[in-house]
Amino acid sequence: MTDVGQAVSAAFRDEWARVLAAVARSTGDLDLAEDCAQEAFAVALRTWERDGVPDRPGAWLTTTARNRALDRLRRRKVEGEKTATAARLAYRAGGVPGADDGAAEPDPVGDAAVSTLDGAAWDAVGPDEPDGDLLRLVFTCCHPALPLEGRVALTLRSLTGMTTAQVARAFLVSETTMAQRLTRTKRKIRSTGIAFRVPPPELLHERVSAVLAVLYVLFTEGYDAWAEPAGDVAGAAARRALADDAVRVARLVARLLPDEPEARGLLALLLLQHARRAARLGPVRSPVAGSGKGSASGSGTASGTASGTASGEESGTVPRTLEEQDRSLWRQDETTEGLAVLDDALAARRPGPYQVQAAIAALHARAASADETDWAEITALYDVLLDMTRSPVVALNRAVAVGMLRGPEEGLAELDAVASAPELATYHLLPAVRADLLRRAGRPAEAAVQYERALGQVDREGDRRLLSRRLAELADADRPA
Repeated sequence: MTDVGQAVSAAFRDEWARVLAAVARSTGDLDLAEDCAQEAFAVALRTWERDGVPDRPGAWLTTTARNRALDRLRRRKVEGEKTATAARLAYRAGGVPGADDGAAEPDPVGDAAVSTLDGAAWDAVGPDEPDGDLLRLVFTCCHPALPLEGRVALTLRSLTGMTTAQVARAFLVSETTMAQRLTRTKRKIRSTGIAFRVPPPELLHERVSAVLAVLYVLFTEGYDAWAEPAGDVAGAAARRALADDAVRVARLVARLLPDEPEARGLLALLLLQHARRAARLGPVRSPVAGSGKGSASGSGTASGTASGTASGEESGTVPRTLEEQDRSLWRQDETTEGLAVLDDALAARRPGPYQVQAAIAALHARAASADETDWAEITALYDVLLDMTRSPVVALNRAVAVGMLRGPEEGLAELDAVASAPELATYHLLPAVRADLLRRAGRPAEAAVQYERALGQVDREGDRRLLSRRLAELADADRPA
């Protein structure tokens, strides 16, 4: 890739969401904004090769995209006027009864659509807020008139520039299903005239849940990439930045919603998880001290119970489970901040799912070693979370916690109670968790079957390496000394 190509790729990663959000806010048309933003990046490839990379690539791209949008709106207006004139002449020629020759023709595009590009009014956030347009885009895509799944998917795609296939993977649905979902959601934004703005304070609360869900999915996409070797897995390094973006936007949302403890609960959860990112990979066959029990394999959950983790960046590294992590690699500053934000959220005495998940993550953070983890308290918190959400994934993680507290056979019994949930039918963590519990229960042959099953369902290289490592460990244990 040329230097200009690298510059455009970096700008896409860093500036896509802001360019899209700025044009969408100005035009009120998300499809138009996406088209013009994509055109701006295409123009950058040609222009920057000739003129050099600008000092402020984001500003250049935003101006170019806005100009493209303005040109399109003006063409629409002219074409609309021509159509209206032709229709009027046809009516006159045909002698349409009751035609008002002197009446003003309706404007199919409207001067307002063009004039918005000359400076739209600011709303709940001011012009000095660098992420104001980004927040507008988030809240617009999360409008309550839209279906919840569509809100989350559309905002994730708009914020990150992820492909439809990548968004589909995040939601465990087919690409065709996700494409239809995105199309229906954008069509409804147009048909209902949803405005691109941060809603006034009296309407914020009803939109919080979808906004927080967007940020959590966004963070997970980035955080999971920390369990994939950046040098070996295409796109892993770029995807890791999504976790930083999610934390940054979560800070903004928490500040914008000072009376919403769940916003602070989510921020606390993200900080406590993000603090562990540098410890998510480790050298092959070099487990750190404290890995004796081992936990379930997987791409990561709110508490980290079924999460892959470890240290290192070199080729040949594999994800490490939470119990295997080198905890000295955890970011103490982010851990301290996360604990403080959580305490502040809990002080409101209005608990919600994100606060409970953050409380689980906090118990892991406060444990000096894996052996000192308070699994009894974690299991109790999962009971609370399960009552709140009725989620099979939460029940799966609770089974892991029960297995750590009372033994693997108890964990397997809890797992059997949730295994038939349709949501888990193709979820690789179900066989991965079962395999881990069977391994710890001294049933290696059965464990190997489940690890193989999980390998058939996994789609991330980091998870594949972790599961393959587990299988190799079982094979090594079976070899004669």
